[in-house]
Amino acid sequence: MTPETAALAARLDAALPQTQCTRCGYPDCQGYARAMAAGAAPINQCPPGGAEGIRRLSALTGRPVIPLNPVNGREAPRAVAVIDESWCIGCTLCIKACPVDTIVGASKLMHTVIEADCTGCELCVPACPVDCISMVSVTGEATGWNAWSPLRADAARERYAFHRMRIERDKRDNDERLAAKAAHKLADLENQTLHTDPAIIERKRAVIEAALQRARAQRSGAEPDDEVGQ
Repeated sequence: MTPETAALAARLDAALPQTQCTRCGYPDCQGYARAMAAGAAPINQCPPGGAEGIRRLSALTGRPVIPLNPVNGREAPRAVAVIDESWCIGCTLCIKACPVDTIVGASKLMHTVIEADCTGCELCVPACPVDCISMVSVTGEATGWNAWSPLRADAARERYAFHRMRIERDKRDNDERLAAKAAHKLADLENQTLHTDPAIIERKRAVIEAALQRARAQRSGAEPDDEVGQ
């Protein structure tokens, strides 16, 4: 991506509502902004931004204003997720699905949504196995950017950035735990084993050393061939 394209992508990202809903067809608002900047995506794929959002993207890209693509959804009032706590089974799937960490709870305990921070992305709804999450409108007739605000968008962007950092941190910690476990297994294999067949010992050593190599590759940013097993 050229510096000019990157700069345009940053401006387009700033013009998006940061709901991180993926309805645009990209994994997040930044991904959609980059695709638009590169000319790989049209400007009418963001339902939360609505018609006003399309006008903002048009002004930045110089492309003509076009109607929202119905394939991506429709412009609607801003809604927040509400959990029916009497039906919640504490599975944590909605917590994992939330891109801005606005659902709190723990395994086998009731969950609840921090309404003030909810972006209305709806990603928690299909994740719930007992259908106890509903979307409730909180802006009356106001839709799109008229139901949102730059202040809310900035706050959502910061929460999403923290969410991504937390996911990467947790993954890194898990990789390090697995690497330590594999190293311990390798040491045990070297020092004591019930097997006397050299072929069996060598095969086990190869499996453990491969796991260690994959863990090191993940920590260094290289692409491993496959995932380290639990």
